[in-house]
Amino acid sequence: MANTNEKDERDFSIELKSNQHLTRLLTSSNGGGGGVLIEGTLGRLQHAFFVEPEILEVKGSCGVLRVNLRMSEVKEPAKKDDGGEE
Repeated sequence: MANTNEKDERDFSIELKSNQHLTRLLTSSNGGGGGVLIEGTLGRLQHAFFVEPEILEVKGSCGVLRVNLRMSEVKEPAKKDDGGEE
């Protein structure tokens, strides 16, 4: 998998052990830029870490998701303000 493409967009791949783990696949061929939506389950989390400097791998019992992402781009979620709002 390439780290980035010509547009510096993030590439990803989803590898499932079986199409039984694919819960929904929608494609659109209207016009030149038809979209694709893939939804499935990776199963129980086995690990999530950077396998290369810019490849995050999330492995589950049913498959693997790889995302081209830099560690510096991963941020902590914003903390909720518990300052006594009513």
